[in-house]
Amino acid sequence: MPTDTRRTATALAALLLTILAVTPARAADGPGGIGGPGGISAPAGPAHPSSPAGPTHPSSDASPGQRIAHALRSSPVYVDEAYTDAVPPARQRQWADRIRRTGLPLKVVLTPLTKGDAFDGDSAVLAGTVRDRLPAQRELVLITTDGDFPDSLRGFEWPADKHQAREAVAATGFLDETRNAGLADLTAKAVDLVAEGRGEQRYAEATKNLRTSAPQAGKERSGGPDWWLLAAAPGALALTALVAHALLRSRRAAPAVPHLVFATARAADEAELRRRAEAEVLALGEAAHAADVTTTPGIQTALDAYAAAARALDEARGLPDLAGVLALAREGQDALDDTPGLPLCFFDPRHGRATLRTPWRRLGHRDRLDVAVCRTCADALRDRRAPEVLTDRDEDGRPVPYFEMPPERSVWAATGYGSLMPVSAGFSRHRTVSPTGEERQT
Repeated sequence: MPTDTRRTATALAALLLTILAVTPARAADGPGGIGGPGGISAPAGPAHPSSPAGPTHPSSDASPGQRIAHALRSSPVYVDEAYTDAVPPARQRQWADRIRRTGLPLKVVLTPLTKGDAFDGDSAVLAGTVRDRLPAQRELVLITTDGDFPDSLRGFEWPADKHQAREAVAATGFLDETRNAGLADLTAKAVDLVAEGRGEQRYAEATKNLRTSAPQAGKERSGGPDWWLLAAAPGALALTALVAHALLRSRRAAPAVPHLVFATARAADEAELRRRAEAEVLALGEAAHAADVTTTPGIQTALDAYAAAARALDEARGLPDLAGVLALAREGQDALDDTPGLPLCFFDPRHGRATLRTPWRRLGHRDRLDVAVCRTCADALRDRRAPEVLTDRDEDGRPVPYFEMPPERSVWAATGYGSLMPVSAGFSRHRTVSPTGEERQT
């Protein structure tokens, strides 16, 4: 999408929201900032093919995440072969030299993202996978392609947003100097802004016109009528009519269709997570069987975790079980790498690896738990907001936070997906009982 068109669309969307804001409505704040949890989308220039930056490659049967991580160990820049024309090797070397001079833990990963690929077309999954494959690097800043918008970049940073990388990368798509920039120039600018360390300020300045494009109430305007206001008015009226219609319908008996919609959405989430879990188990099995037993002290732990993950995958009956597969695979990979780190996020393992531990007390309980949480959940707790939690179903079939399940019935509640005890240890000796009363070993 051309940058001018995107900016105009963004301004119109902001105007519609401003008009609708005068009508009282209930709203819920999401857990993430601009662009969703973990990063901010930044419009970028047209994408073209390019080439890998790393001079060496792992074995041909390595997973995409392993290949990228392998290349990043020798160069801070990885560019997929599909982008050869847009980012030639000479340009990649310039980026690498620039990044090394900054002294920052910064890496660039440019690779095509498509729904159904190894990262399911999700830049957050790509970033999380790369980070997990580089366990020795405690601090990491990533600039990646964006799976939602092919002509965009996203910024990620762990363990905290110390360098304001997310905002810096997002700002590059709104600067006049990058209006018609290609992928190479846009990425180079993103590197410069991250190195500058003023991402929040840069993003605020770059998007200032978008926030102030609507005229202020009570002030006279000179000249003819604003064309964009005339164009937006029908849309605003239509949205208002839809909101009013929805409010009227909400006072009637709830139809069955929404339940079907939510059930379909949950089934889609489950299918997507199952594909991801299968890929993680396969990658762990390949890595474990390829490891040298004489130089890998954690090989037995890794093999045990692999066996448990494979079994959990076979028996998985829903999202909580599939999330457990991810936790087991993560534990096994850590054992192989001999660099124990924090487990996946306690509140929802789908958030990725935790960045810190924090004391937390469940509602209605006196005891405090020491849980490992991701950055988004940590921010929610700090701001006294409820974090986004993975749910399970109780004996009556009602959705409840998974950790509210009786520990004797749920291995995931007992282990906290690794926060309360190692997942593989809990899995090997725990028995759970399904809501139907069927007992099974997990």
